[in-house]
Amino acid sequence: MSNLFVLKFADETIARQVADEMKNLQKQQLVKLDDAALIIRRPDGKAKIKQLHDLVGAGAMGGAFWGLLIGLLFFMPALGAAVGAGAGALSGKFADIGIDDSFIKQVGSAIQPGECALFLMTRDAVIEKVLPRLKNYQFQLIQSSLSTENEAYLREMLGVNSK
Repeated sequence: MSNLFVLKFADETIARQVADEMKNLQKQQLVKLDDAALIIRRPDGKAKIKQLHDLVGAGAMGGAFWGLLIGLLFFMPALGAAVGAGAGALSGKFADIGIDDSFIKQVGSAIQPGECALFLMTRDAVIEKVLPRLKNYQFQLIQSSLSTENEAYLREMLGVNSK
């Protein structure tokens, strides 16, 4: 089973460094990356999506998944009631795979203009080898699909900020 992680960064440079580190960890077979995307929130508030194909290769979910999710995260508040019914239908589809409205609201409001986020879908991580390598980077764990207990353990091991 894959886990979804959303990591928030002050700038794109650090996010790319973490993406590179994840790539190295995958090469060492310490984690499997099912999919990854970098979201950059420009100073004007608009979001730019960069799917990290070099990180995950073929077989990833594709741009449609990330496009819809990022659309819900960053664009829906601006669109208002005009697309409310459509938003509800999309939101329901994401709930089917464990992404609920609270996730969408939390992540959408957490990434401010000028910041960026790295979305990672991972599995089979060798925790005792992966966590020490990520501890050197400054980021905030905004959301994960882990249980409350496992997420608390992850935050403690990484020494990262809370939600």
